[in-house]
Amino acid sequence: MRIFSRAQFRVLCLAMVPVLALAAQTPLESAKAAYEKGDYTKAISILQSEATKDPQNGEVQLLLVKAYLETKQVDAAVSSAEKAVAIAPNNSEYHQWLGQAYGEKASHASMFSAYPLARKTQKEFETAVQLDAHNFDAAQDLVEYDCTAPGMVGGGEDKAQPLIQKLASMDAAEGHYAAGNCRQAKKDYPAAEVEFSKALDSHPKSADRIYEIGDYFVEHAKPEKLLEVAAQGEALNASDPRPKYYRAVAWILTSEKLPDADKLLREYIQVTPLRSTYPKPWEAHYWLGRLQEQEKNNSAARTEYEAALKQNPRCKLAQEALKQLGNK
Repeated sequence: MRIFSRAQFRVLCLAMVPVLALAAQTPLESAKAAYEKGDYTKAISILQSEATKDPQNGEVQLLLVKAYLETKQVDAAVSSAEKAVAIAPNNSEYHQWLGQAYGEKASHASMFSAYPLARKTQKEFETAVQLDAHNFDAAQDLVEYDCTAPGMVGGGEDKAQPLIQKLASMDAAEGHYAAGNCRQAKKDYPAAEVEFSKALDSHPKSADRIYEIGDYFVEHAKPEKLLEVAAQGEALNASDPRPKYYRAVAWILTSEKLPDADKLLREYIQVTPLRSTYPKPWEAHYWLGRLQEQEKNNSAARTEYEAALKQNPRCKLAQEALKQLGNK
């Protein structure tokens, strides 16, 4: 009989921990891991099987909604969201995501079909906020709806203002972000920039909120703000790949640390999952093209712009950049 010393036994047990943890992973945990990696097909497969076994599991339906939306399966997302709400009618998050699904369906529907879907979208966001005033994502969705939707489907900035004020009283960053988002919808960009800057100064607790602010500052070429975005996002979650993108864009805008910016963008393309809340790889290729132009390497710039257009043929920035390159 083989006898292990206490030290050997401890080493053996520690070595087995990852295996045991993997074996103990539930189907929902496996689906979440696949979702986080951007493997939505695998996540959906696991979740569909689990939904058949446990049709009253709202968390399974919620993750299905998110995965379906990422894969543009909008009708399936609506169906799963409606099931989640039926399972737990008082769950604020379920109503929020049903609103998201209705909104996505409305954005691709004919005008005749879009109006009732828009009303449903607003109703679900309102219900989500009523059920949980601290569901800031739902509140932001409702503010954006009211500030962008026409009056014929219940929109109106006057409806958004009380909620913006309420958000400001609960969380300064959320209040300033909501105000900025509303000003942006009205194309009042100077006011939007002031509010987004104040939101960033108030240190949002949500990484997605920080990077949503980052998207605005990318569009409006504010490198100093992008460096703040990268630093704050990194402080919240050092493993999130998005700081690489925003920091690199900032350096390209200032023509500084270009080799480092190149490295960060290429790392970002390699590691980031394809997700609606993340800058897309084609956006990184566009900025790599800008970087190569600054390096006077027009051939490499053309290659990057073409890579962006291959991934997104409607990328107007890359289209214009190629036109500007011409026969250089």
